[in-house]
Amino acid sequence: MKRLTAAAFLLFSTLSAFAQAAPAQKGSSLWTMIREGGWAMWPLGLCSLLMFFFIFYAWRETMRKRFIPDASLPEISVHLGNRNIDAARQTLSTSDTVLGRSLAKALSKARPELPGANREKVETLLIECLEAEENTINRPVNYLNVIAATAPMIGLLGTVSGMIGAFQTMERIGMGQPQAFAGSIGEALITTASGLVIGIPAMVAYFVMRNRLSARMIATAQCATDLVDELAGEAGA
Repeated sequence: MKRLTAAAFLLFSTLSAFAQAAPAQKGSSLWTMIREGGWAMWPLGLCSLLMFFFIFYAWRETMRKRFIPDASLPEISVHLGNRNIDAARQTLSTSDTVLGRSLAKALSKARPELPGANREKVETLLIECLEAEENTINRPVNYLNVIAATAPMIGLLGTVSGMIGAFQTMERIGMGQPQAFAGSIGEALITTASGLVIGIPAMVAYFVMRNRLSARMIATAQCATDLVDELAGEAGA
């Protein structure tokens, strides 16, 4: 949370510095362009803030340390090799990771007295837990996809609204005073550009985070399989 707050503060500081450094002439200031964008700039501004929040949040949630407890793996492997299920679950529970939560639940189906330690049921429950964990982590990533699709649509809606205003002004006063409807045309162009500026990086971030999550889940599943092999006495087979 502290990192997200710091990132948001840095973002606003950068935007403020950019706005102050921009030329003071009308139409060239960042905040002047935002005001000329009209009502559509409010939902677009919200989309931009949400985009940055979900990027930082998804990046943090897809770090390796949140999936695999690397420091505890040797100890867990020894416990499972000795079929000490209680000790293995205790060690897994102390690590707030995807592997720790999923395998700790799956080991409830383990039966040390059986030759394979009831491996099939352990693996079935493990897969279900890993899928549930992936769905939970995938939510902020999917929200990036929503923003990527919604922001250009909001920009397009602002464009249509601006063009309607321009044509209404043109109908009322004619073509003799182009400056009268220039503001509506400017609103249409600014909202289109703003929607694309938000939508394009959101779409790129969505694919990056989705691939990042997929890679983390594959590594987690492989590690879990190795630990289950230790439990079943098939490690290295």
